[in-house]
Amino acid sequence: MKKHIVVLWIIVLFAAGGLFNSAAQGLTVSGLLDSSVSLNAGAGDAPAFSFGIEEYLNLRMQARIRDRAIFFGAFNFIAAAGDYAYNARAIADLQSSIHGMNSSAFVAGENFIMALELERLHFRILGEHVDFDGGLMRLPFGYGQVWGPSDFLNPRNPLRPDARPRAVLGAQASWFPAETLRLQGFGAAPRNPFSRDGSGGLMGLSMDQHWDRASLQTLYSFELPKDGSNRGIHRAGMSLKADLEIGLTMDLLYTYNNEAGTRLDGLSFSIGADYSFFGGNLIVLAEYLYNGSASSTSIAGGGSFFNEHYLYTGATWRFNDFTNLSAALISGFSDLSFTPIFTLNHDIFQGATLTVTAQIPLDRDLFSGNGSHGELGPVRTQRYFNLVTRLRLRF
Repeated sequence: MKKHIVVLWIIVLFAAGGLFNSAAQGLTVSGLLDSSVSLNAGAGDAPAFSFGIEEYLNLRMQARIRDRAIFFGAFNFIAAAGDYAYNARAIADLQSSIHGMNSSAFVAGENFIMALELERLHFRILGEHVDFDGGLMRLPFGYGQVWGPSDFLNPRNPLRPDARPRAVLGAQASWFPAETLRLQGFGAAPRNPFSRDGSGGLMGLSMDQHWDRASLQTLYSFELPKDGSNRGIHRAGMSLKADLEIGLTMDLLYTYNNEAGTRLDGLSFSIGADYSFFGGNLIVLAEYLYNGSASSTSIAGGGSFFNEHYLYTGATWRFNDFTNLSAALISGFSDLSFTPIFTLNHDIFQGATLTVTAQIPLDRDLFSGNGSHGELGPVRTQRYFNLVTRLRLRF
């Protein structure tokens, strides 16, 4: 039955494309195809050696509807085996336990699992000074390059830099009183899609002000109470970026939950700088994160981290127009654990990029055997070594 549904989805997609081609102005279709292979030396309960294979297609469509509206659509086609399939099943099991029913998009095949995911499906009404967006879309916030405290609807994890951005079902209205100023009101459905009373839904306001060499964003949102609470969750923050002799970013978001008695643990704060040398051939970046235990970047707040102090340091060397090498170190100072990441990018030809990434989790136990398993170390990440090779084709 599920296979028939997938086939039906594919037919609907191509039929929709044909309709838009005849009814809309300037339909454009673009996308990317990722072919990935991973090798892992496992730690803890993971196998001593494992592999993964994934074929991922992101297909995007955009069409203007007269001069007053734009349609956006994006779909993911995924086939996976090995570690990629195992991780997808683990995520599906977690979602099922949270929502109380099977919410997996994956269907088992002969030697792979497959899925068709709806990634974006929204519209934009264009006005003279006000634009309105509605549907399944990104609601991004903040200027942080690594940790992104303000981007609470799409928590980031530098250990997974290629994670696909999360969309939300919602709406936003953007008012442009001046060329450099935007005021925005937004709302989104609850994270639990089966919430029928609106509990967990959110609404908010943001402002973006741009100058020649700096930009400022302020943000406030209110999440409606749930689980019998009589008070909701407040989030307020600001983000700043400046292009001076060096590039500077600052991003913070404070989450206040009266029921949980939030204090300083509701704060997520990052500050970073980047600079280029040798005519732009060498770029260095450093960004610090303070992660409160109830903040937007914490596990309790929907993020990925449970300690307080982190530092990302990285450098990228550009050999030529086609090849660059990056080395980064993610450091957890609260428990002295680290993950070095090495990435080689090479443009084979226009529209085709080969990327090889290696991660090596480290902690005190790895060297002393004293049982101090750090958050970024082998046992917690379930691997001593991870190597991913990916061929990306853009069209």
